[in-house]
Amino acid sequence: MLNILKSLFGGEKQSSRDIARDRLKVVLIHDHANITPEVMEHLREDIIQVISKYMIIDKNDMQVALENDENSVALVANIPVRKMKHFR
Repeated sequence: MLNILKSLFGGEKQSSRDIARDRLKVVLIHDHANITPEVMEHLREDIIQVISKYMIIDKNDMQVALENDENSVALVANIPVRKMKHFR
């Protein structure tokens, strides 16, 4: 799944066929989980809001996706942390 995200967000260079296949995988996973792009965006915003209470993150490089195996779907998040916030 990480390879799919890297290819979609500017990682390794792939052929058009590989890119199209990876995008289709992401669409199928979202379809299987019954989650619309709007719901994924709301989920992403909620994650940002909660995590931002405790740390400074790079929202632009944050990636949230669903990963599918045989029996389940997992939420996978890659969130670059810039700095921890200190509480007193």
